[in-house]
Amino acid sequence: MATTDLAARAEADGVRFLLALFVDLAGKPCAKLVPVEAATELQHEGVGFAGYAVGAIGQVPSDPDLIAIPDLASYTPLPWVRDDLALVHCDPHVEGEPWHFAPRVVLKKLIAEAAARDVALFAGAEVEYFLVRRDDTGRLVPADAKDDAARPCYDARGLTRMYEHLTGVSAAMNALGWGNYANDHEDANGQFEQNFAYADALTTADRVITARYLISVLAEQRGMIATFMPKPFADRTGSGMHLHLSLWRDGAALFPDAGDPRGFGLAPLAYQFLAGILDHAPGLQAVLAPTVNSYKRTGATSTRSGATWSPRRATYGGNDRTHFVRIPDQHRIELRGGDGSANPYLAVAAVLAAGLDGIDRDLDPGDPGTSADTLPRPELPPTLLHAADALAADKVVSAALDAAGPGVAEYFTALKREEFFDWHGTVGSWEHDRYLTAF
Repeated sequence: MATTDLAARAEADGVRFLLALFVDLAGKPCAKLVPVEAATELQHEGVGFAGYAVGAIGQVPSDPDLIAIPDLASYTPLPWVRDDLALVHCDPHVEGEPWHFAPRVVLKKLIAEAAARDVALFAGAEVEYFLVRRDDTGRLVPADAKDDAARPCYDARGLTRMYEHLTGVSAAMNALGWGNYANDHEDANGQFEQNFAYADALTTADRVITARYLISVLAEQRGMIATFMPKPFADRTGSGMHLHLSLWRDGAALFPDAGDPRGFGLAPLAYQFLAGILDHAPGLQAVLAPTVNSYKRTGATSTRSGATWSPRRATYGGNDRTHFVRIPDQHRIELRGGDGSANPYLAVAAVLAAGLDGIDRDLDPGDPGTSADTLPRPELPPTLLHAADALAADKVVSAALDAAGPGVAEYFTALKREEFFDWHGTVGSWEHDRYLTAF
């Protein structure tokens, strides 16, 4: 069956409806349900959205419609959700041009800029999440009531109790050709991770969005809530979205070098790329950790399990999970600053720009650090407001967000500042407990 004919492909798969999907700057999945009878029109003309109603995508009510044009390479049947449903990722357009506030459009522009330099970014993403429910009082608790150990990481019994959910997600990933290779109970009660193979940067970003959708829907079918919120519980480890990154050219990996004097097996190009990420770490965090809640994760000093697993400074090192950038082997670097709220398109685009800047400036990351590193590494921002300020001051990361057109970085930064002050203006139980009768 010709893969260039959306209608024919959908009909061959028994698909009756297509989710024409894209995300806004905050990562909210937006879609219209298109019947297969209109698939040809969807393919050639797209489907319209009132952009301001979408959310954070740079429009006001008087602006022209967003027209979502599907990328046929992203077509994904979803029989695990419904036998007759498929999803296709779309690029929003306005008046015939790709809309420069659309995250997928931003990433495609950065990928094109890298291609002009004869390099391609490949990425893997670790998708961590919690399975939760609300108890009779409305309090958020792990969905598995027996998941109450102080150190539940890798617990075989916890995995087995969630067997139906985890194997359902795994089967879906493998049927789609993603190469799911591990599913584990993470460090917090109710927390899980399901890994799939790395791919080119755009494919991986699409898969993160699809995985979040699949995990959420399959959890809901079983009476649970899947949350990618970075820190749903104050006393437990938060959820990251670690990115494994490598550069390639003409099918050949550019990072490995057996002659590396530092002993990690990396080429000078890899260290330049890594150094660029470290240099731009404060500004990157607004994109990698883009919510108020994100900084409850990176600012944590202790958890029930004894470790936070989240970096506080822009250090790098070998196979040591306390660093902002870990080097697991000679093929890749692992960026550990991102969390479950990150928009994967923006995160990968910003990181690619930072790494390429490191190459352009021939940066060197210096000696690797330790968990007690005293080198003058940048401190990561302590709050979303600090991160937004760092983004505004970082010309490279801002330029990455503006890669497809102007105004995106300023708009995104303003949204993040507004989010911080919305939270800051809310009076909660902590203040009641601390101040109500204190004076």
